[in-house]
Amino acid sequence: MQLKIKNCNNIENGEFDITEGRLNIKYAINGTGKSTISKAIEAFVTNDQEKKNLLLPFKYYGVEEENSPELIGYDQFKKVSVFNEKYIEDYVYQQNELIKNSFEIFVKSPDYDTHIKEIEKLLESINITFQNHPELEELIKVFQQFIDGFGKAKSGYSAAGAIGKGIGKGNKLDNIPVGLEVYEPYLKNNDNVKWIKWQLEGKHYLDMAEQCPYCSGSIKETKETILKVSEEYDAKAVEQLTKMLEVFKELMPYFTNETAVKIEEITKNVSGITNTQKNYLLEIKAQADSFMQQLYGLKKMGFHSLKNAEKIADELKKYKIDLSYYSHLNSELSNEKVELINKTLDEVLEKAGKLQGEIAQQKKLIKKTIEMYSSEINEFLYYAGYKYQVAIEEENTTDYHLVLKHIEGTDNVQTVNEHLSYGERNAFALVLFMYSVLKENPDLVVLDDPISSFDGNKKFAIINMLFMGKHSLKNRTVLLLTHEFNTVIDAIYNMPYNFNPTPTAAFLTTKQGILQEKEITKADIKSFGEIAHANISSDMDSLNKLVYLRRLLEIENASGLAWQLLSNIFHKREKPEYHFSNGTPNRLMTPEEIQDATNEIKTNYISDFDYDTEYQKTQDITVLKELYQNSGSNYEKLQIYRIMFNENSSNSVIKKFVNEAFHIENDYLFQLNPCEYDTVPQYIIDECDKDILEICPQG
Repeated sequence: MQLKIKNCNNIENGEFDITEGRLNIKYAINGTGKSTISKAIEAFVTNDQEKKNLLLPFKYYGVEEENSPELIGYDQFKKVSVFNEKYIEDYVYQQNELIKNSFEIFVKSPDYDTHIKEIEKLLESINITFQNHPELEELIKVFQQFIDGFGKAKSGYSAAGAIGKGIGKGNKLDNIPVGLEVYEPYLKNNDNVKWIKWQLEGKHYLDMAEQCPYCSGSIKETKETILKVSEEYDAKAVEQLTKMLEVFKELMPYFTNETAVKIEEITKNVSGITNTQKNYLLEIKAQADSFMQQLYGLKKMGFHSLKNAEKIADELKKYKIDLSYYSHLNSELSNEKVELINKTLDEVLEKAGKLQGEIAQQKKLIKKTIEMYSSEINEFLYYAGYKYQVAIEEENTTDYHLVLKHIEGTDNVQTVNEHLSYGERNAFALVLFMYSVLKENPDLVVLDDPISSFDGNKKFAIINMLFMGKHSLKNRTVLLLTHEFNTVIDAIYNMPYNFNPTPTAAFLTTKQGILQEKEITKADIKSFGEIAHANISSDMDSLNKLVYLRRLLEIENASGLAWQLLSNIFHKREKPEYHFSNGTPNRLMTPEEIQDATNEIKTNYISDFDYDTEYQKTQDITVLKELYQNSGSNYEKLQIYRIMFNENSSNSVIKKFVNEAFHIENDYLFQLNPCEYDTVPQYIIDECDKDILEICPQG
């Protein structure tokens, strides 16, 4: 498919192809716009307006509506994963794990989810059994009211609680104070609290007259008795007392006879609860608390409480209630209720076998998954030369983290950034990214200059891991943007048969904002010798041919006569000199040496070679400028530029680049023909153009 890009950073317009289901390598020198392509794809596929805005070229600030960034042809990509420095910063080398969401990536597989659903389905049937169990609900309700009555004090008993406030100072409903017996029908009525409130609220009417506010009868003799009600009774205390008496009444059948008698005695006390009685109640409360924990355990029983049990049946048996441990609660009714609950649990135990089988299968799956991923990553680490290994460790029985360990230690490496070099961190991060991609399953994977900082051994280990392993990115649509030519050599020239399907490669250039790409095939990757012979045999100007010939001779025999003669042309010497490499002073070449060198060049390479003719070209600025302008590639322009300025460029950066490009030791063993692929940055040529314009302003 073809993508078109417009108004994105340094790219004004351009297009590039992506072939689905395989690795697409885009090789380009720095400054071409590789990262811009990566950022544009991410911004548009994710529809992130903020990221789109960041792509706008500076020159269009203020007029962005007319020149907004565009990417056309990305529509079929619904999801993209991008590996770049931002990914490493945000997702890799977290404090407690090597990659964020280790559990999601390495353990939570589709099979894992399938087993979890089956386990949860079985557990749901168990859980529902006790969710609406009438006996269980009744016990929880009544005992919770009893426990709540003690209040929230750390000691377990609060004077402000319902028991302390209602019974703590004596039961004045069953023990009506002397003189107030006449009010017994009201005090023992279900609406006693309302009556007491009515009594208290009507007190101030008694001072208005010596008559009853209802019957207008005299209250002179009964006023003292009426007022005594407010002295002996508090509406809130009576409310709490009434409430707790009802709770104890409901609880009585659940207490043993002996306990019930003592409870009756405590609830009907006259003057208040003694410390002994208080401790007795706390003893009952402790048993009720323990009993309630078992009841709530049954109600909340689920996957997290059972999934790690080696034997589910044994785990379920822990939920059975044995009332022999509850001396105060071991009544006939309690046993009846508990028997029904335990019977239900016995029915659940019948399902435990299948549940246990599912959980055992799940544990086996998790173990197998962990071993597989750990083995794959550790094999990569070993062959890449790392002295580290990874492990996937379980944490808190509910999560898993991928951690790093040194082969000579046992503790987890917490500060990965301090132990691994920059290149090692990138290499390892790239492998972790691959596993994240396998989990996320995006439509497109973008690798933004991922392997430029690795040495050869790690580089091959990375390529092997990413595209050749069982769990790898093969058969996925991958866009690899790189300025590292060896990646192209490995994938297209050295071992394309190791990739399945075969990768594609292209060379990207950006000139005056126009992005273009040119396919790279295996036939395009040649040794410098092959490139030199091809260009020497071409129809380019003879001086350009001599550029390639001199470099070819430099490979074959740097001290030969032909090389010596050509060096004099490029140093613009009218009389050729012989240069010694051992420190011996230079001398003029003899006529015989010049003739032998000329014959070698004419016989083997350029039949019409003539030293004086080529020398005269180097003396004529107009001729050199014309050659410069007519050169078919930036590489040739660079060589003509060097001849013109003879290493005297005032720009030190340009001078260094020219010199490095001029000597053979800076060439790869394999490379692209510079006549066909512009591997020299355009900004270098732009600077060369300026210098040439200064010396030939009228050209």
